[in-house]
Amino acid sequence: MIKNFIVLLFLFGLGMIFSALLLGYTPDSELNLTGRYYAEHTAQDLGAANIVTAIIVTYRGLDTLGEVTVLFLTAAIVGMLLSTGAGKGKSLQRKLSQSGELLTTGSHLLVPLILLLGAYVFINGHLTPGGGFQGGAIIASAILLILLTDPLYRFSHQLISIVESISGLIFLALGVLGIFFAGGFLDNRILPVGELGSLFSAGAIPIIYSLVGLKVGAEFSSMLVNFSETEDS
Repeated sequence: MIKNFIVLLFLFGLGMIFSALLLGYTPDSELNLTGRYYAEHTAQDLGAANIVTAIIVTYRGLDTLGEVTVLFLTAAIVGMLLSTGAGKGKSLQRKLSQSGELLTTGSHLLVPLILLLGAYVFINGHLTPGGGFQGGAIIASAILLILLTDPLYRFSHQLISIVESISGLIFLALGVLGIFFAGGFLDNRILPVGELGSLFSAGAIPIIYSLVGLKVGAEFSSMLVNFSETEDS
């Protein structure tokens, strides 16, 4: 009884705080100095139609590198913990029920389309909403669908590791090239900016986001594969 009362009191307090913030919120009538610069100069400076992508990949490229690093560490820690726990007992051979015909047929049809959509999302991240993180998550969802269809399917850990490592190394190399040949780390102008709105525009942003997409997709896939193999042990 006392626990429930404390929880309700806590929720009431949170509600009061958020209500005060909501009622006292006054939207800005105009952009601040930084926001105005991004809105007015991003397309002209970087050649990217998607301003959000340009900010994430170039203006705050170091933050993006940090986010990718955190995701990599998370995937590595999850894999380490799962592999440690998986070897503690004898693996039991158990017969898994066969997937339904609908799921199997749907998987064969949808997996290539999901992979294609993921690639489309991060390749066109400089033109439309989307980008490397979203595209990578879509690619990992194809891996999840395969595992749901066939829980005993085994992916190559070495291949996933190679894709993740090479993508990360090239990503860092492009960032360093920006320091020497453009205006700073991950500056996309190491390649010609091109015509605004075309596929081959925004300098190195399409390449950078493609690398981020492959890296994120490999990291998510690694976690999914490790979870699947642990469940079968």
